[in-house]
Amino acid sequence: MLILGIDPGLQKTGWGLIESQGHVLRFRACGLIKPPTALALAQRLAFLHEKMTEVVRTYQPASAAVEETFVNANALSALKLGQARGVLLAVPALCGIEVAEYPANTVKKSVVGAGHAAKEQVQAMIKRLLPACGTIGPDEADALAVAICHAHYGQWNKRTTQSHTRP
Repeated sequence: MLILGIDPGLQKTGWGLIESQGHVLRFRACGLIKPPTALALAQRLAFLHEKMTEVVRTYQPASAAVEETFVNANALSALKLGQARGVLLAVPALCGIEVAEYPANTVKKSVVGAGHAAKEQVQAMIKRLLPACGTIGPDEADALAVAICHAHYGQWNKRTTQSHTRP
């Protein structure tokens, strides 16, 4: 199953694709979407939509996962980030792809083993788990971590949900 992980941001959005076959994870692709800061907010959101749509159409993932955002002390920044996150949640959903959300602590714990791990620890562990990813930035590493988290928790959530709905 091909999984798209998304680390949302208005300035930089990381995305990463992994293939999950049972307990085996393989790196497929990753990248960074950087809307031009000179654009107005609406155009930056449209840029995110356009570029993420290209990613989804190019790779056709089976599922997607988005990291829940940390609540910023600056209300205006939090609102803008929430708008970007909404666009990034909507793109795969509009393409008919199931979208899950995971808190940052859950993502970090699933990759590093500690919910309060530093970005550098996440990045180092991603390079260890997915050596084919090569040199990547922290936003791409976070996106791949979200995809890995979904590979672990998403399957577990489906199994437990299905077991509760069986007669």
